[in-house]
Amino acid sequence: MHSEHDWITTPLTADLLRGALDVEHTEHGLLPHRLPARARAQNTNAQLAMAEAQPSGVRLVFRTAATAVELDTLRTKRDYTGFPPRPDGLYDLLVDGVPAGQASGTGGNVLTVDLATWAGGVTSGPVGTVRFTGLPARDKDVEIWLPHNETTELVALRTDAPVVPAPDRGRRVWLHHGSSISHGSDAASPTAIWPAITALRGGVELVNLGFGGSAMLDPFTARAMRDTPADLISVKTGINIVNADAMRLRAFGPAVHGFLDTIRDGHPDTPLLLVSPIHCAIHEDTPGPTAPDGEEIGKGRLVFAAMGDPAETPTGKLTLTVIREELSRIVEQRAADDPNLHYLDGLDLYGPQDAAALPLPDHVHPDAATHRHIGDRFHELAFRKGGPFAEEG
Repeated sequence: MHSEHDWITTPLTADLLRGALDVEHTEHGLLPHRLPARARAQNTNAQLAMAEAQPSGVRLVFRTAATAVELDTLRTKRDYTGFPPRPDGLYDLLVDGVPAGQASGTGGNVLTVDLATWAGGVTSGPVGTVRFTGLPARDKDVEIWLPHNETTELVALRTDAPVVPAPDRGRRVWLHHGSSISHGSDAASPTAIWPAITALRGGVELVNLGFGGSAMLDPFTARAMRDTPADLISVKTGINIVNADAMRLRAFGPAVHGFLDTIRDGHPDTPLLLVSPIHCAIHEDTPGPTAPDGEEIGKGRLVFAAMGDPAETPTGKLTLTVIREELSRIVEQRAADDPNLHYLDGLDLYGPQDAAALPLPDHVHPDAATHRHIGDRFHELAFRKGGPFAEEG
């Protein structure tokens, strides 16, 4: 620590956090969760357990005149067997809503994952410190967005001036659920995932339930959404169900209805936007499952391929084309009784024309530039005048 500051240590409590649905008290400190304990107890999937504990969209928010801030964290990085180490997770600093710095963590644990089996082993490491200095010496709202792709236990917060929880600015809360794309896979930083780009442009408070590999219409996720206060709700679903070859059309339609019904039990009139998958050439007309391309892995590249047989589509195997048609049909059917339910075609966020200019490097996930494109496009289609999330008046 820098000795020139008279440090004040502020206890880390849930009222300093935004975007988490639960916090777990660990031996080190606070672990933010994006699913409540009841939902976690019903989940047996290791990938979802990892994803919901990665704090995508979660930020520490407080008011202070401090010019220096230190945050001790214990991170868990993930690396993939046989691939180069992944880049360190980043922390984005915002001062009064304006980007004001970026830092990466140090130390921490490493979870090594075998992509073939999702089996993993953890190597322990020490607590690290993230430091921001040179902040303006006035009262201000400070936000530290946690790494979207690293499990992050919050150990200690130190500042050179007192900290209080930031006041409620009266912004609308946007609750969003989606896949790894919404989680922020391959985005540049936590405020550069597409939902954060949209939320910051739209002036709304984001609660991001984007879970890598895990937008599966899980009933426990629907119940978590039902029970979470929100002014705007969106559900982006389809690609993970194809990736895992998890359902056929017979099961998919009723599962969508059930998911929407559960959300409506808690939010009967809230604007609710159902979003279909963006363009993904390998799965437009070819069902799942999805698997890493073995030839490319041999070259040290992670690229995905579709393993299903298009000839099985008539028997109910799901492709993205089929899913978009079904989601559109469901919204049209329900809209007569639910005027606040809306549909957004994922191809309007990222379609074949966009893919020509901004290809998906691994055939499934957008890169940093494409996250910005999708975030800007979602803002334009959902939040602009006349859109389902537009401010009234």
